[in-house]
Amino acid sequence: MTTDIIIYHNPECGTSRNALAMIRNAGIEPHVIEYLKTPPSRDLLIELIGRAGISPRDLLREKGTPFADLGLADISLSDDALVDAMMAHPILINRPLVVSALGVKLCRPSEAVLDLLPTAQLGAFAKEDGEQIVDASGERVV
Repeated sequence: MTTDIIIYHNPECGTSRNALAMIRNAGIEPHVIEYLKTPPSRDLLIELIGRAGISPRDLLREKGTPFADLGLADISLSDDALVDAMMAHPILINRPLVVSALGVKLCRPSEAVLDLLPTAQLGAFAKEDGEQIVDASGERVV
């Protein structure tokens, strides 16, 4: 099936891998952007944040990043400062961020991606940790 779905993906992240697998379980091959290798431009990042209806702080990743070293917990930092940090250190961009005709969403937990898919799941799906998300008939179980 040809459809325009983009996933800003980190193959080292289980949540990102699960979201990508659910997109493919719907019969869709998305455009995969490994954002650590090819980060979005500043303008595109700001657009994606706006379309997702979140703030730059909502997109910040803390775990495994220079978040603390950069003092990003400081609530007085402006949105521009947070976006600057994400541009300088793309690992600070939380993932997976998914774009479809149905919207833009930070898909944490990974099953949030199901809300952005124009087609149903083709069969059962369990996350890497074994949690069943979709049953054999393609229906969401969580």
